[in-house]
Amino acid sequence: MTAYLITNVSVLGAAPTDLLIRDGVVAETGVGLTASGAVTVDGTGLVALPGLVDLHTHLREPGREDAETVETGSRAAALGGYTAVCAMANTSPVADTAGVVEQVWRLGREAGLVDVQPIGAVTVGLAGERLAELGAMADSAARVRIFSDDGHCVADPRLMRRALEYVKAFDGIVAQHAEEPRLTEGAQMHEGEISTRLGLTGWPAVAEEAIIARDVLLAEHVGSRLHICHVSTAGSVAVLRQAKARGVQVTAEVTPHHLLLTDEKAVTYDPVYKVNPPLRTAADVAALRAALAEGVVDIVATDHAPHAVEDKECEWAYARPGMLGLETALSITLDVLGPRWDLIAERMSRTPARIAGLTEHGHDPAPGAPANLTLVDPAARRVIEPTELASRSSNTPYARMTLPGRIVATFLRGEATVLDGKAVK
Repeated sequence: MTAYLITNVSVLGAAPTDLLIRDGVVAETGVGLTASGAVTVDGTGLVALPGLVDLHTHLREPGREDAETVETGSRAAALGGYTAVCAMANTSPVADTAGVVEQVWRLGREAGLVDVQPIGAVTVGLAGERLAELGAMADSAARVRIFSDDGHCVADPRLMRRALEYVKAFDGIVAQHAEEPRLTEGAQMHEGEISTRLGLTGWPAVAEEAIIARDVLLAEHVGSRLHICHVSTAGSVAVLRQAKARGVQVTAEVTPHHLLLTDEKAVTYDPVYKVNPPLRTAADVAALRAALAEGVVDIVATDHAPHAVEDKECEWAYARPGMLGLETALSITLDVLGPRWDLIAERMSRTPARIAGLTEHGHDPAPGAPANLTLVDPAARRVIEPTELASRSSNTPYARMTLPGRIVATFLRGEATVLDGKAVK
């Protein structure tokens, strides 16, 4: 195993120091370190963060390898500073059995770029009718602990209650796609002034907020862990704040695009801006930013959703919802929060690792800690070119935007997966 000596680097914005990485851990820190045979990485001007962890990634394999594979998605994640991602279950076949989640887990291990932790489906085929093999997936080699029908809401309250009760046996968590389907039938974008002007069927904010309100009550009643995917409205923030004040075991995520973009983008009719849940108003964006800083919203999760060309470059009504996110998430979060490195580490590494039970991840670079870390150049600014992204798809809403920060290196258990901004393999 290669040893690395990172010199003159700032750990979470502190004074520059050296980091010696050896045998998969941070072996030593201090000024003026030397290490015979180690590869030296100049960290001058760089900030070291714990490797990022994403609780919401769509890798598309098995079934839609034309849009993404575990390998290409893993490479995009490493280039974005991630050392672990949680792969959503809406593959084909659906990850609703031990066999499918083990397949995804093994593909991640073979790629070796990030730790790929599968998320299991809550219901068979994401159909919302009967529970999937939750226990079998939990007992599999993949050790699934998060279950979600993301892309579909577990709309039946009795089924949702049963799922919350079931996962308590192995300290699991149900991650809900909060959308009351009877309120969003035919919806194309956020319901509001712009949808009315464009003549597009709107998705009301209450469709999200009503499910969150219902599910925090169910989680409180059952005493189980609940996670809310891609929160997008100010009203959702208010529900979450009240639930947390009561001690409900609920966590929530926000995506980078919901922290930056608004429904104004829909006036272009460019399907790259079609996403589920939809882009909301400037007031919602402001509420989400404040909630993320406060901790009412616990983490940033990408909802990285690659799509093949034919699924995006078409009329708005027929386009699949979703955006790329892995390679730009840190830049967007840095733009939103500023260089508050400890807060960024909390929202993008420590807390998501804790929610997912990924005990090797989310550790600040310190002696004895697993060497899962990323080095970022906060002074760099880069223009996003879709053709230069590692993902197999190119549906980024940030095309040709100039964003702050650049990932210089990423290390997974002491092995470099990215050096000088390029994937090692």
